[in-house]
Amino acid sequence: MSSRATISSMSTYAILGCGSVGHAVAEELVERGKDVLIVDKDESRVEALRDQDLNAQVANVRDQEVAELIDTRDVVLVMASDVDANEAAVENIRARNDDQFVVARASDPVTSDELTELGADVVINPSSVISDAALRALESGELEYKARQLADVVSGTESGFAIITHDSPDPDSIAAAAALQAVARHLGIDAEILYFGDIGHQENRAFVNLLDIELTPYSDVDIDNYDTIALVDPAKAGAVSIDRDVDIFIDHYELEDESLTAEFADVRPSVSATSTILTKYIQEFDLSVSQTVATALLYGIRAETLDFRRDTTPADLTAAAYLYPFADHDTLEQVESPNMSPETLDVLAEAIASREVQGSHLVSNAGFISDRDALSQAASQLLNLEGITTTAVFGIVDDTIYLDAQSKDIRLNIGRVLADAFVDIGDSAGHSTQASAEIPLGIFTGIETTEENRETLLDLTEEAVTRKLFDAMGVESESANNGN
Repeated sequence: MSSRATISSMSTYAILGCGSVGHAVAEELVERGKDVLIVDKDESRVEALRDQDLNAQVANVRDQEVAELIDTRDVVLVMASDVDANEAAVENIRARNDDQFVVARASDPVTSDELTELGADVVINPSSVISDAALRALESGELEYKARQLADVVSGTESGFAIITHDSPDPDSIAAAAALQAVARHLGIDAEILYFGDIGHQENRAFVNLLDIELTPYSDVDIDNYDTIALVDPAKAGAVSIDRDVDIFIDHYELEDESLTAEFADVRPSVSATSTILTKYIQEFDLSVSQTVATALLYGIRAETLDFRRDTTPADLTAAAYLYPFADHDTLEQVESPNMSPETLDVLAEAIASREVQGSHLVSNAGFISDRDALSQAASQLLNLEGITTTAVFGIVDDTIYLDAQSKDIRLNIGRVLADAFVDIGDSAGHSTQASAEIPLGIFTGIETTEENRETLLDLTEEAVTRKLFDAMGVESESANNGN
């Protein structure tokens, strides 16, 4: 008759070295009902542990016999304050047993590396653990303090609260505004979301329509009717020009305009989306987040981080994880797969026909357009062409050249490329993988833009824009070569 082993899900533990750290760990494990063996060279300490009904034995943790003593234990925590003794213990354990899970205590990054090389599965540096805990406590306390400040400013509203997004707002800006509106409502204040420009990008229009987010053009209201003004996520698109002081400013970018002041400001370059910041406030105020706001914030984070593929931080991930159960994922799928408008199709067709490629870089002129947001969609579509890692598509609206560029080349920061290409002659903004620029149409010729000379100006500026882009990317354009 074959023998049968007892089935148990409970691991057994050994703690080598029972100073203050080891003792704290031992007490916590025993409190959880775990089987713990403690080994320490100090006889009086072992005796005191036994008096507490703890299983403790006297031995020097650096001795080879200790590895034999704990050989049947599943998890070994090497917690002595003497790091040399810890290294000897880890070496002895690994000489006998490769299966035990070993956690070892280090004193600095050097001993941490040494313990890892000796075979420790996890290495703990108490000073780092303490500093991390202190920083988490500081972050939590700072958020609580900021939430109180925000509540005071919002609650002080008497005649009206306006939340203003950036020009031609994207999902992150719209979602952050919707979340701040929910916070205001929680505090008993009605707020209106205002925007400049157009909501032209198809995904952005689908986002607003499907979630039924009410946005009002800034030009349709009298800003003097509001005594509280909030700007959310404005820095990426450049400073928003309003004829009023700002009371609330929230963004994940530093604002270049240092003259702007606000009674309440929360700027966090350490996160990648303003939606992440507002999610933290939703949690801090303990709001029952609505499906609409949760869906908007989740999409705002995903859009800003390219579905967590661009500059994503732990804070972005934890915010997304919090929002995920509350979001409407069917709506998200519809937002991410909108139909292509005829205008976008025309821009894409023109961009394909006029493309110039150097190496893996593509630059294209879409000509005169009516929907500037179609440029980003064209740049995104062209990025799917075989062998292409960077795209830039520009077009003309009225007397301005609008340009959108995207890149999946990790060696290239496309935001920096546009800044270098058009420094002092245009405005640019963006990330390492996506950026945009605006340039006056007549800047390259010094000729004033009129209806009659727009075509001529386009012909004159097309080569200059293309050459500047390729130069900033580090390649020469064919048009530049042909001119030599």
